[in-house]
Amino acid sequence: MNDDVVAAIGPQSSGIAHVISHVVNELHVPLLSFGATDPTLAALQYPYFVRTTQSDYFQMYAIADFVEYWGWREVIAIFVDDDYGRGGISVLGDALAKKRAKISYKAAFPPHAPQSKINDLLVGVNLMESRVYIVHVNPDSGLTVFFVAKSLGMMTGGYVWIATDWLPSLLDSSKTDDPDTMNLLQGVISLRHHTPDTDLKKKFISRWKNLKDNESASFNSYALYAYDSVWLAARALDVYLKEGGKISFSNDPRLRETNGSKLQLTSLRIFDGGQQFLQTILRMNFTGVSGQIQFDPEKNLVHPAYDILNIGGTGSRRVGFWSNYSQLSIISPEILYTKPPNTSSSNQRLYSVIWPGETTARPRGWVFPNNGNPLRIAVPNRVDYKEYVAKDKGPPGVKGYCIDVFEAAINLLAYPVPHTYILYGEGKRNPVYNELVYHVAENKYDAAVGDIAIVTNRTRIVDFTQPYMESGLVVVAPVKQQKSSPWAFLKPFTIEMWCVTGAFFLLVGVVVWILEHRINQEFRGPPSQQLMTIFWFSFSTMFFSHRENTMSTLGRLVLIVWLFVVLIINSSYTASLTSILTVQQLTSRIEGIDTLIASTEPIGIQDGSFAWNYLVDELNIAESRLVKLKSEEEYVDFLRRGPRNGGVAAIVDELPYIELFLSRTNCEFRTVGPEFTKSGWGFAFQRDSPLAVDLSTAILQLSENGDLQKIHNKWLTHSQCSMQINQVDSTQLSLKSFWGLFLICGTACVIALLFFCCRVLFQYRRFSPEAEEGDVEENEPTRSRRTNRATSFKDLIGFVDKKEQDVKDFLRRKSSDSKRPAGHGSDGQSNSPP
Repeated sequence: MNDDVVAAIGPQSSGIAHVISHVVNELHVPLLSFGATDPTLAALQYPYFVRTTQSDYFQMYAIADFVEYWGWREVIAIFVDDDYGRGGISVLGDALAKKRAKISYKAAFPPHAPQSKINDLLVGVNLMESRVYIVHVNPDSGLTVFFVAKSLGMMTGGYVWIATDWLPSLLDSSKTDDPDTMNLLQGVISLRHHTPDTDLKKKFISRWKNLKDNESASFNSYALYAYDSVWLAARALDVYLKEGGKISFSNDPRLRETNGSKLQLTSLRIFDGGQQFLQTILRMNFTGVSGQIQFDPEKNLVHPAYDILNIGGTGSRRVGFWSNYSQLSIISPEILYTKPPNTSSSNQRLYSVIWPGETTARPRGWVFPNNGNPLRIAVPNRVDYKEYVAKDKGPPGVKGYCIDVFEAAINLLAYPVPHTYILYGEGKRNPVYNELVYHVAENKYDAAVGDIAIVTNRTRIVDFTQPYMESGLVVVAPVKQQKSSPWAFLKPFTIEMWCVTGAFFLLVGVVVWILEHRINQEFRGPPSQQLMTIFWFSFSTMFFSHRENTMSTLGRLVLIVWLFVVLIINSSYTASLTSILTVQQLTSRIEGIDTLIASTEPIGIQDGSFAWNYLVDELNIAESRLVKLKSEEEYVDFLRRGPRNGGVAAIVDELPYIELFLSRTNCEFRTVGPEFTKSGWGFAFQRDSPLAVDLSTAILQLSENGDLQKIHNKWLTHSQCSMQINQVDSTQLSLKSFWGLFLICGTACVIALLFFCCRVLFQYRRFSPEAEEGDVEENEPTRSRRTNRATSFKDLIGFVDKKEQDVKDFLRRKSSDSKRPAGHGSDGQSNSPP
């Protein structure tokens, strides 16, 4: 830097790049680095640092996507403790956290560490749970890590080794593949910078191999970035000069010699056009041998991508690609760039991988720690409802429905799970289940097995398995037999149903009367008689005992539809009334949780249950109203005594307990109201425990093959009784169940009336006033002849009231009389002389 320079290319180390970046910042000289991949170099602290290769930021996100693809949740990071190693692993931790995974342990060793140091490190790592290792080291110590791992038996089945781009860079730079080296790396996954196979790249490789005196015929991706870095500086300088930029330097008064210093600081000068030249570099856009050279606003090369390699045999094979555009794929990133981005989980694909141990089966990624300690499982030491979980004198020390489910699920796993049960609680009262879950979260226990409800506040601190039993809070209250009512015959229907049914009885009677009045003598007579006919006919159809015959087609159609409706209504009424009168009706003054919230009476709660917190925190019930009950005997005693005698109005508890309680009390008590919470019982494990996932799958398998039901029948077989009290309202028939029938009947009535009105109006238009007068004179000679020909509503009503047969006779005579005069006129014309 003593010479006046406008740009610097290098260095190859992230550590040295940190140091030199401070110098170029002062001298305003852009530093183009093709080898420093530390993500922290992209900070605003280094404005003149320009990375001409890919940042490890993207490589770590590629590894995180790979870990998520295979379903692993914990990894161990093995890295060199310098700027390069710490910066990359820090980003890896952030990337894994976004995938709900984590680095369970960071195994760091100093640069140039001896083999003994690495051996001690890997011995400790091998005792841990995770079997997924991320190796982010320098090439000089990387192979030593795998050599030690091989000697410790850590390159066999069940292990996963993922190396960053240092490994392909080392292998690609070798002239030939060393068999001993490749034997160390069998099954390792590694990432390499993706460089497109362009014609420019192929020509460069050809020219490189044809060079004379070329001692290194092989090179890695960093060589391509180094070549493009030189061209980037040259192209940018050319543009800078063409845009009128000048190359000039000035002294920095802040740089002074100190006594005895050999740095010659006074010889360093500031590049005056450094800022302008930096901006010229950052806006360059051309295609190099490594791909497109263009920078994004954060000074990173665009389109970061990696090849995912699987080392095996004497070389490696590519199992897929990663890019920040579409993440994991088996399609080249250059093709994906031409399509819309798709990062959905269903679009993530890789070819099959041969893992260490020469297996293609997906490694589980974890084992139980090799420290000789079995899984510590806490079991609640209950004093009641011991069918679910209880202390046992024989091994394994506990028994019950929950224990059998857990053991059956453990036996379905493909690996052994050494475990020991530890009773939680003194046995004199039920333990507080929230505290038990907290102890699991605090690593006092590895898991908790028992009747543990899955509720929101617990899921925040531990992981639960799939529920193996449905649960939820219900209200239990004393009940008494309901006395029979003299008005019980009205209960099958609601008030609306009774009103609509009665209205339709009258409606159908009126419609049938209208349709039958003109042709049926039984529907004629004085008004009082006709009114009685309507009522009698309407309600007699209820028993199918109507004596009047229907003669019109429309009347019969309406009657058929109505009788069908009556049949359905009668049948439903009979069935509902029978149920009301024969089934024992029980009643309680407590109707459900809403009644308890509105009252001020005491409520019983099982000791140790989460119901206490739920009623206080969620339903805002005063703690002074809650009474902790420690046994089933107290359940019975407090319910029988009631709130007036020092008892409780009702008990709120989980459904599985209540089922046992009701069966043991001969159904003396019943649940009232619906189940007002929905949850289930599961096994609690520490956060991100892989065993919780595997056990969830095993529980589902137990449910599908019927073993879960067999265990239920073994422990929880009890006499059945109706859980809830019979609610009369629930058996009442409402209009909602019959509105379709009434709609059909009403539609039939309307259609019949429309046809009837059309026919009457048609006859009325043909009806002649003169004919009416003649008829009137024949039947009533004393009435005077009408002279007003205007039609009126009164005339229409009078016409409708006439018998249809009389009207037809009138129309028939009128038709014959009109034809007779026409015939005479024709004869007269034929007999007249010409």
